[in-house]
Amino acid sequence: MQSHRRARLLKALDLEVWTQRAAPRSIAAEASPAEADSAPPWEVGEPAAPSLPTPPRVVVPRPTPRPAAAPAPLNLLPEPEPAAPPYVAPADWAGLAEAVSTCSRCKLCKTRTRTVFGVGPKNAPLLVIGEGPGADEDQQGEPFVGKAGKLLDEMLRSIGRTRGSNAYIANVVKCRPPGNRDPESDEVAACRPYLDRQIELIQPKLILALGRIAAQRLLGSDAPLSKLRGPLHAYGAARTPVLISYHPAYLLRSPSEKAKSWADLKRVHRLLVEAGAAVSA
Repeated sequence: MQSHRRARLLKALDLEVWTQRAAPRSIAAEASPAEADSAPPWEVGEPAAPSLPTPPRVVVPRPTPRPAAAPAPLNLLPEPEPAAPPYVAPADWAGLAEAVSTCSRCKLCKTRTRTVFGVGPKNAPLLVIGEGPGADEDQQGEPFVGKAGKLLDEMLRSIGRTRGSNAYIANVVKCRPPGNRDPESDEVAACRPYLDRQIELIQPKLILALGRIAAQRLLGSDAPLSKLRGPLHAYGAARTPVLISYHPAYLLRSPSEKAKSWADLKRVHRLLVEAGAAVSA
């Protein structure tokens, strides 16, 4: 049926003529240009191209930093001066006596009156060594001249020895320690070259050390006198025999010990006789 005839028939029957509606407009067509420009990119235009896969991240290891060098320590103290060469005492009696008389190797030189070198024959078979000069010795310049010295002379005469004939008398230190105190280690060390040279020049058959201080300083020991007295010791490269006995000053304070001292003196006499040392008349 033709369309215009169908239309007249439907109108005669009082029916509404159906007509096809126009297709709805898209939201994008109704939107204004400004609104279209402001729309999110995923809602307008052509679909975005697929994104490429993100390449894996390459982690380059960082080089291990070297530890910083430790700062050099601050040199707060001055560099020590090189040690002085050991002192060599003169090898002759005149030069040795002169060196002792003008010695300033330790602090005792500041308080002494006179140096006390030693007394006796220079080839004596017996060398008697005390600890140091006292007040009388400091004034006279000779060892063992006070009360203790008079007792020592009597002891030596009892075994046929005298300081003028066959016994040499000296001390560990050549200057008086102030107040008759014990000689200190640095003072003994300063005087040691003088004493060593005297022993070398005299070449005694026997050394008799009197008192604890002389024995300890001579032998380099801190043992008490009770331990050092009795055994026969040796001194120096020549291994000179050494006996230890009581100091005369101690015997003056402790007369009861004179018997022990007399026993020591008889042993000194026997050893000297065995060594061929002559006895004074």
